[in-house]
Amino acid sequence: MSGRDGKGDTGFGHVQDWVFDLDNTLYPAECDLFAEIDTRMTDFVSRYLQLERADARKLQKSYYAQYGTTLSGLMQVHKLDPAEFLHYVHEIDLSPLPDLPNLRTALAALPGRKFVYTNGSRRHAERVTEKMGIAHLFHDSFGIEEAAYRPKPHLDAYQTFCQAHQVRPEGAIFFEDLARNLKPAKSLGFTTVLVHSEKDWSHEPIEARPAGAGDAFGDDGPGHIDYVTGDLAGFLDTAVSSLTAKK
Repeated sequence: MSGRDGKGDTGFGHVQDWVFDLDNTLYPAECDLFAEIDTRMTDFVSRYLQLERADARKLQKSYYAQYGTTLSGLMQVHKLDPAEFLHYVHEIDLSPLPDLPNLRTALAALPGRKFVYTNGSRRHAERVTEKMGIAHLFHDSFGIEEAAYRPKPHLDAYQTFCQAHQVRPEGAIFFEDLARNLKPAKSLGFTTVLVHSEKDWSHEPIEARPAGAGDAFGDDGPGHIDYVTGDLAGFLDTAVSSLTAKK
């Protein structure tokens, strides 16, 4: 673990709530679950709008670029019921998820509350965390439904999360694999941690990749990133150790 300035500051005494993104954060990006989700999005658009698959994919990506997510475009342009979309695209094979006993142990040792906050559905969060054997360690999951279908990085989505669970950002830490999603969190007062893939620092889910994204920090630079880690379990172990040492 290190601060973005490389000095290795480990001040976590203020943290009461630990907030984790789901995909490519709680499990390694190498699992590539989003590849199947992306394929199922295309299949859904093709079937729903009765388009050839190539045309459906173009429209899918056009809606993502214009509205922020494919779902938002379908809702605004075609008045889609989001429940049907979310159920279909997230019913994926979870067998690529590895067993991560060190992560389970590290999560269990954290003081305070723990949340999953995802741009996916609540059911997706529940399925993934159940498969990983960590669902019981979280106070709650917050899906796109609870955010009124406003995805990260819209600031009001974070505010909705905080209000729903009475989270004070100044007393919380936010873990994400997408640098751009940490900028609003930092603006609210969260301590921020960028969780990157050991395989590829710039890896981002297909549906969440901003146009022109370059390095791991995104176009805005690292100013909104407090820590960077390629080992989430190790980071959490170090955080707990630093808290124990101060008692």
